[in-house]
Formats: sequence, C-alpha cells, structure tokens
Amino acid sequence: MYQTLDVDLDWKTGDLTTFLPVMLSLVFFVIYWFTAQSEGIKKRFYARYSFDEASIKHIFFTKYFGFISMGVIPLVLCLILLKGSTPADYGLTFIPETSFFSFVWTLGLCLLVVPIAYLSAKKPKNLVNYPQIRAKIWTEKTMFINALGWALYLFGYELLFRGTLLFPLTDAIGIWPAIGINIALYSATHIPKGLDETIGAIPLGLVLCLLTLMSGTIWIAFLVHVAMAWTNSFTALKYHPAINYIPKSKRA
Repeated sequence: MYQTLDVDLDWKTGDLTTFLPVMLSLVFFVIYWFTAQSEGIKKRFYARYSFDEASIKHIFFTKYFGFISMGVIPLVLCLILLKGSTPADYGLTFIPETSFFSFVWTLGLCLLVVPIAYLSAKKPKNLVNYPQIRAKIWTEKTMFINALGWALYLFGYELLFRGTLLFPLTDAIGIWPAIGINIALYSATHIPKGLDETIGAIPLGLVLCLLTLMSGTIWIAFLVHVAMAWTNSFTALKYHPAINYIPKSKRA
C-alpha cells in the first residue's frame, strides 16, 4: 500500500479570503483572454459586417467583455461569498483624506508615463498591434468607441488586480506577500505582449499596488492606466500608415 503524508485539508478561518480572490483572478482572466482571442468569435463579426465596422464592433466587444468578466463578476462573487464585505473594501470608494494624495500622484505619474507611451507608440513593432481597432477609416464615432472601450476594459482590469485581488489578501496575509502575489499575476498577464511589457509590469505593478493601498482606492491605478492606453492608441492611430482619421468636414 502506498503512503501519503498527513495533510490537513480543513478550511481555516480566513482561508477563503485568500483563496477566493486568487482563484477568481486566475479563472476570469483566463475566460476573458481566450474569449478575446477566439478566432471563432472574431469570424462571426467579420462575416456579418463590413471590415471597418466588424473591427470596431469586435474590439469593443472584447473590451466590454473584459469589464464584465474581470471587473463585475469577480467583485460580485466576493461580495456574496466573503460575508460582510462592501465595494469600499475593494477600493471602490472616495476617501476625502487621501483625495489630494491621489490627485498629485495621478498627475505626476501621467506626466511621466504619457511621454514614454507617446514615444513607444510610434515604433514599428507597436504599430503591428495598435491601434487595436484596425478599421481603415476612423471617424469621431470610432474615436469615442475606442476611448470608451479602453476605459471600460481598464476599469474592470484594475478593479480585478488592484481591488479584488489586492485588498483582501493584504488583510489576510500582509502587505508584502499580497503585493508579491499581485505583481506575479499582473506581470504574467503581459507575457503574450512580449518581454518588454512583461518586465515593465513588475515595477509599474509595485508602484500601483503601493499607491492603491496608501490611497485606499483604485482610482490612481485606473486613471494612469487609461492615460497610457489612450496615449498609445491615439498616437498609433496618428502614425499608422494604413489607418487614417477623417473628420466629418472632409468626408463626402
């Protein structure tokens, strides 16, 4: 007969507070990622609409789906299963005492990362994938949908990583173990985007985790991330040789 070591599999007080956010982060990011990358779903859009319209609708679908799958559903499940928790426990709140701190750091980080994102967005290797909407002709409506899609997606993304995953683990296992787990998962999600973004996510993840805990909200991380995404997206639009913005006044 084979033997095993004695392993205590009983749930301890507080185990769910650690186990649930980590598993929800993993499961729902995977659900989002493979849905967003699904060629079958993409083909349905392109079979139904013209190329430009299909590209707009498909990318906006992936952004909206990310908002729901990474942001809304994990938060709702935590609120239901972790008794007594409220949205404020996950950084969805406004704290007057830290509002000026949040403003200063949001402005400061934007002044730092926006020029970096602008310069990086012009590089040929970036233009291969950005802007994600590959419509040949952009209009005011396309630009609005692009901006809204990024904002929705990044709200769900930051709510997952800097809210649902960070705050409960900090309370359960301490600040640095929680940050370590957060950075590891956050960096790993950037692996498909290449080595540069994967490595860059480590210091950025550390800074955003610290600022989130110090402010008690997710707003710094969300706003800075949106500023980066909008800068990258609209800079790529400007410099992409095959994609053009045509204002209403110049359209026939």
